[in-house]
Amino acid sequence: MKNANLKTIFKTFIAVVAVSVVFAACSKDRYEPQQVAGLSIINAFASPDSLDFYIDQTRANKPALKFNSKIDYLNLFPGNRAFSLTKRGSNKAIASERFNLASGVGYSIFVLDTLNTNTKKYLLTEDDLSAPAADKAKVRFINLSSDAPALSLRVDGKETDLFTNKAFYEYTAFTSVDPGASVTFNIKAADVVKTTLPNVKIEAGKIYTIYAKGVSTATIDSLKLGAAIYTHK
Repeated sequence: MKNANLKTIFKTFIAVVAVSVVFAACSKDRYEPQQVAGLSIINAFASPDSLDFYIDQTRANKPALKFNSKIDYLNLFPGNRAFSLTKRGSNKAIASERFNLASGVGYSIFVLDTLNTNTKKYLLTEDDLSAPAADKAKVRFINLSSDAPALSLRVDGKETDLFTNKAFYEYTAFTSVDPGASVTFNIKAADVVKTTLPNVKIEAGKIYTIYAKGVSTATIDSLKLGAAIYTHK
């Protein structure tokens, strides 16, 4: 398997969904647009293991892909692509699956499990990278805690939930939210706050994903139920 040599998509991918990169044609110095898909990779598997993520035969990560680490959007040719995981430095795949990627679409793939006990190895989402409304941000919520109950997300101090009762593997559409210099998000089961994402800066014009992570049975604190947020870029 080759080392990674995948070019990241810059912020224009977020601003314009129909992305293309330009390649030289074979003759007469003509240039023709070549459509691409974008793929962001997030390790949401609550394990201390260090992993490598492969797209077909190409390793996508340089540093090890550890729990809660993320790779920003990569340029990929569309079509049927093979994704696989190995333990760091190994050539033996421990979780493999094929996905169809469409031209001009941004995707996020979440690593969920590498064990035979769970058939849900990955979650692939199609990302709405259209610009937020004026003076707004956009956010979605995903429950990626495999032993958590259905979870809801609420902005601290608000009277209603942003998103309600999402079971493991379920995710919401993006919705508009107000920006703020220090926003706290509460993740709840029924009316009980299970974990909190405190003092987050939410900026107008940006797109965010918040996800529940970890497992309640973990013996390592960093792998226990918690929350994470990232910006789509």
